[in-house]
Amino acid sequence: MRSSIMKPGQYFALITGIIFVLIGVMGFIPGVVNAPATTPDTAGLSFTSGYGDLLGLFPINVLHNIVHLVVGLLGIFASASLGSARLYSGVLALFYGLLTLMGLFPPTQSTLGLIPIFGNDIWLHGFTAAIATYFGFLAKPDLLELRTGQSSHQG
Repeated sequence: MRSSIMKPGQYFALITGIIFVLIGVMGFIPGVVNAPATTPDTAGLSFTSGYGDLLGLFPINVLHNIVHLVVGLLGIFASASLGSARLYSGVLALFYGLLTLMGLFPPTQSTLGLIPIFGNDIWLHGFTAAIATYFGFLAKPDLLELRTGQSSHQG
């Protein structure tokens, strides 16, 4: 019999997914996106549609919003099982870890001129990668839990 109780990794995927969807939607709301602190030219962006600062803090554009929506929807869908939630968390850790590193170096801070990943995005991406690393690679459910969704521990 399969347990319908979600595990912490599944909650992480679900909550992260909901947050990313909300952030993606917020990026399309003009009152939530302020005039950017940097111009598209100084930011190295060639794709400038929707460019601004989300909540006055995080540089975004339309493509960045779409990435947030996709990452969010994937998290929501991945929360259906522990295995898919762990895979999602691991991929999220690698993806946002790479974005953190890219954000540190001016030549890669605009992801080939398409998406801004500098400023406050750097620490936020690093924080996301660190938490996702725990749920994707470090949290160790037992083998029975991975296979059946049930814990072998009673209590």
